[in-house]
Amino acid sequence: MTNRVRSRKSIKGLWAWLGLVPFFLFGIAFEIIPVLTLARSSLTARDTFTLQNFERALTPIFIESFRNSIQLSAATAFLGVVFGTLVAYAIITTRSVWVRNALTALADVTTNFGGAPLAFAFIVVLGSTGIVTLILKMIGITLYPDLFRIYSIQGLAVAYLYFQLPLMILLIIPSLLGLRREWREAAINLGASAAQYWLRVALPILLPSLLGGFLLLFANSFGAYATAWTLTGPDVNLVTVQIAALVRGEVQLDPALADALAMLSLAIMTLCIAGYQWLGGRARKEGR
Repeated sequence: MTNRVRSRKSIKGLWAWLGLVPFFLFGIAFEIIPVLTLARSSLTARDTFTLQNFERALTPIFIESFRNSIQLSAATAFLGVVFGTLVAYAIITTRSVWVRNALTALADVTTNFGGAPLAFAFIVVLGSTGIVTLILKMIGITLYPDLFRIYSIQGLAVAYLYFQLPLMILLIIPSLLGLRREWREAAINLGASAAQYWLRVALPILLPSLLGGFLLLFANSFGAYATAWTLTGPDVNLVTVQIAALVRGEVQLDPALADALAMLSLAIMTLCIAGYQWLGGRARKEGR
């Protein structure tokens, strides 16, 4: 009888693993093989192993593109963490269940709205002849060309915040809900003020989630391309724009160099995702 039970369990386990075969095939076809292809192309020239492509990837123009991408990603990630956490806290503390569900659904929708449609939307709203720009001009505030330009890296940061903020809201809401009411009551009973509770109890508990959210938002911004290209074109020197120009350009066509840039970008994003996973584990431990 025991052998039959074991055999049934082994058969069920086998079927469960077979159900994962499509997932593994999808991952190999669309993740593993492309990465291996990139690595091979970036490390070869005329069918011989070389680091020449990476040496060319470290020239001043590409170093500037990495610096711009890192600065843009860090700024939008930081602002996304700060304002996203504040908005998320306002959402979970509202008394209206309808408002809470509506705002959460809105964040879920807007975090997936990006690319060229988002860029066109910002051009319509904040472009040189955009709706908000014309309204401000009517009341005496002239944005262009000195005060603000949506076609600059600052304008790109504003556009990126459109999908960075809701992503942070969705990421931090579970951590905020994990703050137990008993912790606040205990801190107040011991004489702590609201500020002391947040600084000495809540923020240390939320810190892994906040840092993990920063890393994920950084990676999300660093890998964005369609919004940047549609909004600013080649005017803003970003890594993703340089890679696209090297792959599709008619004058500067150099796929091997593009693959080297892509591998360096992949390394940065891998570190961000690994840090996010590690901090996520720390956050789950803190919440227990």
